[in-house]
Amino acid sequence: MLDRELDRAAYGPTWLKDVRIAKIVVDALHHSAEQLHLHRLSAYVVMSNHVHILIWPKTLLPRITKAIKGFTAREANLLLGRTGEKFWQEESFDHAVRSEDEFYRIKRYIERNPVKAGLVESPEEWPWSSAGRKIE
Repeated sequence: MLDRELDRAAYGPTWLKDVRIAKIVVDALHHSAEQLHLHRLSAYVVMSNHVHILIWPKTLLPRITKAIKGFTAREANLLLGRTGEKFWQEESFDHAVRSEDEFYRIKRYIERNPVKAGLVESPEEWPWSSAGRKIE
């Protein structure tokens, strides 16, 4: 239910619609995987008011979320003139993937999020998604 509200951008701030901020988030996801080696990135999508990621953690999840949320919050708030203010919500939802089938179901769900929200016709059209990009 909440996912549907988030997909329609009916809930929360929509700062992620700003392409500069969406790019900051995507770049941070890749940086935390490729340079910091905190996780392996399998799928992601940046929507106007939320982000979904599918990762293989290489360290504790709180360290990963702190690195990504901390950096992106500072950078986004600088652009928005909101320095020092809260950008992300405190909570996040995490789930351990237990099978290969579940992994691919979640990956499809993430990458189809913009289609489901009526923003594009195919996942590959959404610029802030792993769909159509080669990632490990």
